[in-house]
Amino acid sequence: MTNREFPGTIGKTIGESEPHWPSTTQPPTGAPNVLIIMLDDVGFADFGCYGSEIDTPNIDRLAQRGLRYTGFHTTAMCSTTRAALHTGRNHHSVGMGCLSNFDSGYPGYRGKIDPDAPTLAEMLKPHGYRSYYLGKWHVTPLTQTGPTGPFDGWPLGRGFDRFYGFLDAETDQYSPEMVRDNSHVAVAGNYETGYHVTEDLADNAIEMLAGHTAGVPDAPWMLMLMPGACHAPHQAPQHLIDKYDEIFAKGWDQTRLDRLQRQIELGIVPGGTELPDRNFMVQPWDDHPIEERRLFTRLAAAYAAMLEHADEHFGRVLDFLEASGQLDNTVVMALSDNGASQEGGPQGFVNAMGPYNMVKETIEDKIARIDDIGGPDTHSNFPWGWAMASNSPLKRYKQNTHGGGVRDPLVIAGPGISSPDQPDGLRHNFCHVSDLAPTVLEAIGLPAPAGTEGVSFAATFPADVATPKSGQHFEMFGHRGIWLDGWKAVAFHQAGTAFDDDQWELYHLDEDFNERHDLAATQPEKLAELVNRWWVEAEKHQVLPLDDRFAERFAENAERHRGDRT
Repeated sequence: MTNREFPGTIGKTIGESEPHWPSTTQPPTGAPNVLIIMLDDVGFADFGCYGSEIDTPNIDRLAQRGLRYTGFHTTAMCSTTRAALHTGRNHHSVGMGCLSNFDSGYPGYRGKIDPDAPTLAEMLKPHGYRSYYLGKWHVTPLTQTGPTGPFDGWPLGRGFDRFYGFLDAETDQYSPEMVRDNSHVAVAGNYETGYHVTEDLADNAIEMLAGHTAGVPDAPWMLMLMPGACHAPHQAPQHLIDKYDEIFAKGWDQTRLDRLQRQIELGIVPGGTELPDRNFMVQPWDDHPIEERRLFTRLAAAYAAMLEHADEHFGRVLDFLEASGQLDNTVVMALSDNGASQEGGPQGFVNAMGPYNMVKETIEDKIARIDDIGGPDTHSNFPWGWAMASNSPLKRYKQNTHGGGVRDPLVIAGPGISSPDQPDGLRHNFCHVSDLAPTVLEAIGLPAPAGTEGVSFAATFPADVATPKSGQHFEMFGHRGIWLDGWKAVAFHQAGTAFDDDQWELYHLDEDFNERHDLAATQPEKLAELVNRWWVEAEKHQVLPLDDRFAERFAENAERHRGDRT
């Protein structure tokens, strides 16, 4: 600022001068803090308050003082859900059509959030908020995550004031690859010393919030806490694994039945809801030999232990907020980024990285290493049957656009968020992850910026009112879907086959919670209406071209940046 631009007066002496101080940004009066906790690969039925045997008392206590949404939807994958959460837009619209690991060379598939699409942190910054990010980022291309950046797609480049976490899809829980702000750092411990990254993230979250309270106590804050739980590797304290080894010995078939019964009792799903058939290629539990059942039980136990462990440390953050008098003025959201994962295959893995290194793992190999599961020398993931149970009572898994891939738990608590009209605290509205940013903004008292595609559902906080949203499209690896005014058309795509050969299914979700009754044959006009609308939305939101490749996209991206190393 030059003297000519200075609004005050500068004389020869202080007595002849008039000072000026720039005005500071003030948030709306009473603006709440915002805490968003997003788990990874956790199924619709895995929170205790959604019918699970897994103990999640801290998420459950949020539900007791707030709301549970049974119609919340995501994008079927991690990078894509994060992009939609950050921007309040559909993931293809901001260039994150698939994983951030690769740039496919098309506008909807850049693997990086469009710089013209502001993140929620960037939306809040001009209004006096400080923003903090802990945990998994995964919206920056791998080729841009090295120690020299570029840093424009890292958290500090997208509006956050502090960052501590990891940039890729997953990391070892005992020996993680961590970044603090814009620098790669070593962690202060390992398995032998009792280190676990989830505990480290909670420690740092509390430290950042304490620093905020000491430094700028009158400024509101937003903190996103995104642990690796429960993405593979499933690594957790042994005493918790032992606990769930007993609980899940009943198998995935009985677990599905038990969860459905509890979901009906809790009001999560309508009375009379029935389970769909087992997912393709999932065998009845009792058809497996006893040694396989022991293995599969242990793999499920590691997953469940990881979730309870994460919940325990969420509780520490909530306890800090309560002790510091901040919890009552904090909007807290707890959710999952997509359905439970099919990436464990039919038998699960003790080392899920083996196939990427051409190392085959036989069932005998897995059984021989059963006691290693959950420890530092494993990278375990559970089999399809347990992922199916996690998603109860929904069909299919993560990556798919059926309910098991895109319908997820969402718990919200905070000022003005209660259910006096409905004491069970349930909301059955359809809502989508792209709706969260505009919902947060409305709860704060701020308008959503131009270009926002999500629709705020803050009107459902104080009362059980009609769904504000009317339509939502889905696409992942060629799997497609669209929801429109209570109806859903969905197509499962077999990779490598013609997209024109996909069979579209039609469900009236308002009357068919878990897509059991396909009406495509009896209501062809309704199906055609939705399919035609899908193509309109796909054209509008940069979904095209359809691409069902996975490994090939990794390979071409690596070759483009590093050359052919074969």
